[in-house]
Amino acid sequence: MNKKLTTGPAIIMLVIPCAILVAFTHYPAIMALINSFWNNASSRRPSRFVGADNYQAMLEDDRLMQVLINSTIYAVGTVPLAIGLAIGMALLVNSRLPGTAFMRLSFFLPTMLPMIAVANIWLFFYAPGIGLASQILGLFGLPSINFLGQTETALGSMMFVAIWKEAGLFMIFYLAALQSVPTNLKDAAKLEGAGRLRVFIDVVLPLLRPTTIFVAVNALINAFRLVDHVVVMTEGGPNNSSALLLYYIYEVTFRQRDFAYGATLTVLMVVLLGFLAIIQFWVLNRKAHYQ
Repeated sequence: MNKKLTTGPAIIMLVIPCAILVAFTHYPAIMALINSFWNNASSRRPSRFVGADNYQAMLEDDRLMQVLINSTIYAVGTVPLAIGLAIGMALLVNSRLPGTAFMRLSFFLPTMLPMIAVANIWLFFYAPGIGLASQILGLFGLPSINFLGQTETALGSMMFVAIWKEAGLFMIFYLAALQSVPTNLKDAAKLEGAGRLRVFIDVVLPLLRPTTIFVAVNALINAFRLVDHVVVMTEGGPNNSSALLLYYIYEVTFRQRDFAYGATLTVLMVVLLGFLAIIQFWVLNRKAHYQ
């Protein structure tokens, strides 16, 4: 009787998350795959099966190629920098310096802000002539720059915002990992004559690899699913220089009302993220140390 009472809630707690996962993740992905083989329905004609026509159109889409290049640059630029900055902040707040509690709050504060609010804050920061960035440039006698209005700086400006916002969240994971590193391993390395840098590289950093795998996969997913501050800050412009993959899917699906091609692009994003996640696990997990 007691066994039934204990297994019943456990089964319920297992079924509910699985049902939510299937309803909001697997089912939409399967439906997107199915819809990618059909064309758009209209008031005059129903949707019909078109096979691989949408995928053929995707291969011939020049704008998609530009979006994929932007997304690649965005991911390659933001993920390593955010991880490196997060490790540095975690080491800083894990030290015995005075004011570490205030530093933790300061580093984590951007993470608590909604992305729409962050985008509007940085819109004022980047505003040409009156923004804080232009004021700082003026102190050094440099001309004002329209960071979000030039093809050379629009994507990089958004990358800076993403790093600023996400590094604080990743810092929390690395801080927890640093606090779980056995002190006897570090003490043994110090007895062998290793300095602080050598202790970090040879002892601490290998033990952080499981956390790095988790953070890297999530950072990569965040880089490809970014859409809200693109809508607020640049709307993909100028000249598609800041358009990312999920924003392009949003634009095709909800602005152009091309649901079939939007489903095809969604399939592309799911396959691409799955492939990149597998590569990350394969590369990082080989040398990871688990306790």
